[in-house]
Amino acid sequence: MDSKLKDQLNFYTEFKHWYIQIRKDFNFDLQKDYEARDYLSLVLFNKHENWQLENVLNSFKERILSKQALLVYGCGPSLEKTVDVIWRQKGISFFKNFINLTADGASVLLREKGINVDAIFTDLDGITKNEFKYASFNIVHAHGDNIERLKFFESEIISFENVIGTTQVEPVTNIINTGGFTDGDRIFFFLRPLLLSFHNLFLIGMDFGSIIGKYSKLEVNRNQDANTIKKKKLLYAMKLIKWLKKKIKNKIYFVNSECISKDFENLSIEEFLNF
Repeated sequence: MDSKLKDQLNFYTEFKHWYIQIRKDFNFDLQKDYEARDYLSLVLFNKHENWQLENVLNSFKERILSKQALLVYGCGPSLEKTVDVIWRQKGISFFKNFINLTADGASVLLREKGINVDAIFTDLDGITKNEFKYASFNIVHAHGDNIERLKFFESEIISFENVIGTTQVEPVTNIINTGGFTDGDRIFFFLRPLLLSFHNLFLIGMDFGSIIGKYSKLEVNRNQDANTIKKKKLLYAMKLIKWLKKKIKNKIYFVNSECISKDFENLSIEEFLNF
């Protein structure tokens, strides 16, 4: 029988209409998504016998509840400057006041800066094994295009204690489907049932324009124009966050990003530091 927290985090039925639309729009291979899910599931079954998904989920929930504010880092072009300014003005200890959650490659910058990473939400194409070992939790997403990356990280997934597996298709015993599409928007879907009324979310490097940041992929070494597919993915991510915002009562603030929607409040770095 599925345990309570796992049930609270599974939103496959609710999100299915989005997934069908996304799959058709991008011509994703449904069977490959199932193959990726099943491969990650087998890897997780190879972890030690005391590893239990529910225990890891509860540990993650306790971590989220330990602070009142969360910093969510995306890989947009404003990421590096925003983190650098905050780091220089407030020092590294300032970041300890927050839960630090990163979308994939944003964790590379935080590791380079020595900033604690509470969790990485990743399909593994923007991080190295160094980031995987650096974070307190890794939420690993399986989809049809990252099976080779799952194989590359297999030994790390097996040996790392706080791993949570997610999928785009139906959940199974040791993998959940919280909803979401990109690494960035999946963070909000995952947080949805965990947030309490006192939580505030501050988004850093969550840019949804036509430029992708240099931490988006391992092979990218500078900010550059997004290709057509990437722009389309960012547009979907923005739509999903706006859709989800109606279901989350918590305040969501974009820090040092261009105004992307009137539905959200934007803060300058100075406003954020004085918040």
